[in-house]
Amino acid sequence: MRVALAAILFAAPDLLLLDEPTNYLDLEGALWLEDYLKRYRGTVLLVSHDRDLLNRAVDSILHLEHGKLTLYNGGYDIFVETREQKRALDEAMRGQQEAARKRIQAFVDRFRYKASKARQAQSRLKMLERMKPITPVTEEKLAAIRIPQPEAVQPPLIALDRVSVGYVPGKPVLSHLSLRIDSDDRIALLGKNGNGKSTLAKLLAGRLSPMSGELARARKLNVGYFAQHQLDELDGERSALDTLWAHRPRFDETTARTRLGGFGFSADKADTKIANLSGGERARLLLAIATLERPNLLILDEPTNHLDIDAREELLSALNDYEGAVVLISHDRRLIEGCADRLLLVANERAAPFEGDVDDYKRLVLSGEDERVESSAREGGASRRPASAARPQTAASS
Repeated sequence: MRVALAAILFAAPDLLLLDEPTNYLDLEGALWLEDYLKRYRGTVLLVSHDRDLLNRAVDSILHLEHGKLTLYNGGYDIFVETREQKRALDEAMRGQQEAARKRIQAFVDRFRYKASKARQAQSRLKMLERMKPITPVTEEKLAAIRIPQPEAVQPPLIALDRVSVGYVPGKPVLSHLSLRIDSDDRIALLGKNGNGKSTLAKLLAGRLSPMSGELARARKLNVGYFAQHQLDELDGERSALDTLWAHRPRFDETTARTRLGGFGFSADKADTKIANLSGGERARLLLAIATLERPNLLILDEPTNHLDIDAREELLSALNDYEGAVVLISHDRRLIEGCADRLLLVANERAAPFEGDVDDYKRLVLSGEDERVESSAREGGASRRPASAARPQTAASS
């Protein structure tokens, strides 16, 4: 995705058309793209489910609804507010119009056959014909996401002490990992693609074993794991219901359909072949499968790539209602800021606390000095208040 974007962006076209450009980017890439588009001098037409990108990088929203396009000035949040105001006004006007129609029709019904009032009745009939009906507001029903609540487990859920992990013997991707995860932790992993975020997620999920060091898990720990590559591994000929049954054959049909319903699957959708589901529906199916055993720890590796804006809001709400621990990898800034209360920077074969917020991290990334990001991980995080937005300072953290 970086290569594809680079080929287009550095050609500096007059008109730039971007369709979901942040999919498969890491957070660093998404932050860079946002900053680039804000400064781009040409015309940009952007299709995106990234709410923050639509708030920060565009100056108008072209909304497609019921086959009609409507242009709104401002970013996404202003669009939502303006649309709601417009809908409220339209609904009020529709109510007034309906009341007027009833009054006029009552007059016509009463006097249309009375000679002295016939002309007035005819005039009012023409008034009714000229009235352009105001279409009632029809809200699209949002498919809910409900994550089942876990059973309580004695903390810590996972404890790592000087752990190294990788894929090739003798060549660890990450080393000297010391980390504790408790049941109330909400952790987001920062760092460029290729630095080892997914490797750490696989280690925590039990998909990789430590090369060295100690890793202890709570005795009744149950981990739910979602990874974006799993979308490509689904069998297109199976239905959503059959796919869930393949993971939990002991579920009866009512239980299986109820679980799917918790992730927005109607009866018809549950029986639909995977090949005929949208990317967002497949992502919801994988989230349903990841939470089948009511996990105490939920590990999500880029869960929003194929989710639209409303579905992302549903996921954020569901994660905030969920009472287990969450480890999150995402390029969706809103999801990170709304869910995570701890940031870990994965870089330079380390995973260290980042003590700032996403704005601090953005300044660090956009400083253009990769060694500062590397040293931030090596030294244990960045100061919460950088001395300069252009050149953030780093400080050691315990």
